[in-house]
Amino acid sequence: MDVEEYSWVKASGYRENILLALEEKPRTPKELAERTEYYLSHVSNTLSDLNDHGLAECITPDRRKGRLWTATGKGQKIIDDLKR
Repeated sequence: MDVEEYSWVKASGYRENILLALEEKPRTPKELAERTEYYLSHVSNTLSDLNDHGLAECITPDRRKGRLWTATGKGQKIIDDLKR
């Protein structure tokens, strides 16, 4: 377990809940906002932060709307640790 990354995710409910919501399947920011009941702007900022840390990635970067985001392998390991 990467303790630093795990700690960084746990320090924010936004990061933790959005990362967990990416476990099941790729989702759009709008889907994540609806699922978590967070503002879309907060979801977008959090996805950007998760991307910067290598925990989530956009798998349809060329789309203007409806971009799909998913957890990376590193992100999935954090998800597994969060669920223990």
